[in-house]
Amino acid sequence: MKNRKLGAAGLALTIGLMMGLSAHAAPTAKAAETKAPAQAATLTQEQVSINQASAEELAAALNGVGLKKAEAIVSYREQYGPFTEISQLKEVPGMGNALVERNLTRLKL
Repeated sequence: MKNRKLGAAGLALTIGLMMGLSAHAAPTAKAAETKAPAQAATLTQEQVSINQASAEELAAALNGVGLKKAEAIVSYREQYGPFTEISQLKEVPGMGNALVERNLTRLKL
């Protein structure tokens, strides 16, 4: 009797795993084709100027930068003048090296 319960539980687990795995199967060629334009759009996104953009524009364009950090960028720019290098963003309070590196492709002077 014990083996029978274990067998049914094992069967249910096996069926559940098979169903779960089929949902995560490798995408077909057609599915990959439909995703390509979305990925291309991400790669060709417009860059935002750290010398001209508003805090709202910076927050919307940069990954990991909310309105507070974007306001700090604008405040720093107003206090010290325009940025001459993108790497100067690291001097803005709250803007670490990793955050600047993550957003390099989205930034321009």
